[in-house]
Amino acid sequence: MTYKHTWVSGDGIDLPVGKVVCVGRNYAEHAKELNNPIPSEPLLFIKPSTAVTRFERPIKLSSERGEVHYETEISVLIGQKLSDASEQDAVASITGIGLGLDLTLRDVQSQLKEKGHPWEKAKAFDNSCPLTGFVATKHLPSLDDINLKLYINGLLRQQGNSSQMLTAIPALISQISQHFTLLPGDIVLTGTPAGVGALSTGDELRAELDKLCRFHTRVTD
Repeated sequence: MTYKHTWVSGDGIDLPVGKVVCVGRNYAEHAKELNNPIPSEPLLFIKPSTAVTRFERPIKLSSERGEVHYETEISVLIGQKLSDASEQDAVASITGIGLGLDLTLRDVQSQLKEKGHPWEKAKAFDNSCPLTGFVATKHLPSLDDINLKLYINGLLRQQGNSSQMLTAIPALISQISQHFTLLPGDIVLTGTPAGVGALSTGDELRAELDKLCRFHTRVTD
């Protein structure tokens, strides 16, 4: 299945699929639950375009790589080239808002951390970034008041609001553009709230973006 950015309506978005810039520990409670210090500035890492897949596509687990953890995040679709951008330019560059899963091989990540090695094997593997369709920003009341929820097997596991982010979306995109040029079709994953955990075969996931839309996927082996 070839991934292409789409609107929630299912219509295609005429943008290429680029890199995904991810933000670690952008919610204080999530940093605390993993016993990590709260960073003084955004902690950034990148997933390649090969990590991107449709949210609705079943998540396949592999026992050989250990536990796969879900991290539900607000995703931002970039529509204009950004480099050393102001917050105002950052906001103007946003084409759509959706949800994404930052799937993480937690056992692999822990082993890499212990050795002082980079995390890419745990974070940037193929299909590690399921993305939903996008909603135009005009349908959202404010970038500072976006709700997200994740239910697993009918139970609420994650809940957050963009107002809880340590670095708000406009400032986050501006700061990212100081380090990496953002291109049309790139995605910014803005961090996950508390409640992350391991996925199990047979799990049914439902993610909600505000009261606007719901997205479903499941876990297979």
